[in-house]
Parts: sequence; C-alpha cells; structure tokens
Amino acid sequence: MPLFPSMTTLFISDLHLSADRPDITACFLRFMSTEARGIDALYVLGDLFEMWIGDDDDSPFHQQIKSAFRQLTDNGVPCYFIHGNRDFLIGKRFSQETGVELLPEHTVVDLYGTPTLLLHGDTLCTLDEGYQRYRKKVHNRFIQWLFFRLPLRYRQRIGEKMRSDSSQTNRTKSQAIMDVTPGEVVHVMAELGVNQMIHGHTHRPDVHTLSVNGQDARRIVLGDWYKHGSVLICTPQDCQLETRDFQP
Repeated sequence: MPLFPSMTTLFISDLHLSADRPDITACFLRFMSTEARGIDALYVLGDLFEMWIGDDDDSPFHQQIKSAFRQLTDNGVPCYFIHGNRDFLIGKRFSQETGVELLPEHTVVDLYGTPTLLLHGDTLCTLDEGYQRYRKKVHNRFIQWLFFRLPLRYRQRIGEKMRSDSSQTNRTKSQAIMDVTPGEVVHVMAELGVNQMIHGHTHRPDVHTLSVNGQDARRIVLGDWYKHGSVLICTPQDCQLETRDFQP
C-alpha cells in the first residue's frame, strides 16, 4: 500500500551509492520498495553513484541498484535522472535496463502548476573555476569516446584516482567557493522564466527565498545520504524536506 497520497512527487540526490556503504544502499532499497511505490514520479538529481565509469560495468552491486529501478518503473512509477558530477557517464544502456528517463542537465517541469527548474547544481558553482574547467573537459564528447575505448579495469583505476584527487582538492577550497553563486542562480532562473528551483550537489539541504525579476522565488536544496537518507516530498500543497534513518 502506498505511503503517500497519489499526487506526490519525490526528489533525491547525492546518495553516492557504492558497495563500500551497505547502510546507504539498504536505506535506498527500502525507500524504493516502500515510499517510492504508487507516487506520481521519482526524480534523481545526480550523484546517485559514488562513481560510474560506464554502462558496461555489470557488477552485482550495480545490477542490484538497476533492478530496484526496473521494479519501480515496471510498476508504473515514472523515474527521471539528471547527471551529477560523479555519474555523468550514465548512458542509454542504463536507461534501457532500468526504464529511467535521462533528462537534460537543466530541465523545467510543471510541478503541480509551478514551473520548476531541476538540475544537479554543479553548474551553479561558477566561483569554483578549477572545477568548471575540469567539468568542461570531462564532458567533452571526444574525450569520453576515448575513455570508453579503454578496458573496464583501466577505467576503474582512472575513476578511483579522479575521486581521490577530487577529495583532496576539495579539502583546500573554501565553503563559499564550493557553494552556488547567488547571481548565477538568479540569472539562470530569470533566463528560463521560473520562480522555483530544485537541485543537489552542495550537500546543504535548505529552502532559500530570493527575488527573480521582482517576484518571490525559492531554491530548494536536496540533502546528501552520508549520515541519513534525504527526500524532498512535493504535493500540490507544498514541498517538504525530510530525512530517513539508515536503520528501519
């Protein structure tokens, strides 16, 4: 029996799923088999995985996660995914195997009558110039084509090295640089004509009020899943950020 009224849409991001964190995986699988059943839609706004080096990585762990999505979509729940900075290589094969629809990095949806911009959030961190240069390189289609020509085991090593380097680099950056740039938020919302934005990436769950083109607007930031699960629950009435304990 569904836990929510039929008119409910759920948003999650920054789970960073990996075989090294079975507590996060167990919470996610429980969420998929209970709360996500019978809702209008589930949106995953990036960094579902700690690392994704190609759709051909058929490890038992990845198969388990893909199976959870397949069961949900087979039961009539539309699932949508926007790439994050950790899993931007998720592709068509993943979509075909799970039934999850891949969305553009900036997607506007009608959320119960409110035009809402959905994105991972890393494109808003314009003060982090080093990261933006890195992002431009790894999103280059030719570089990705070359990467996919490498054997899986080499890609895994490269991915681990990039993940380690990223963690070390982030330790030296200020919190202001790693957060979104307020002016960029307003610019993007004004350009796309929306007064509501939902994103992840910064791991700072909150609801921010702002002004866009002289009108009230809000930016909802999703939480990560490092210490507990984090879910945004939206209904025609409002949106509410909630947490979920790892232990049932």
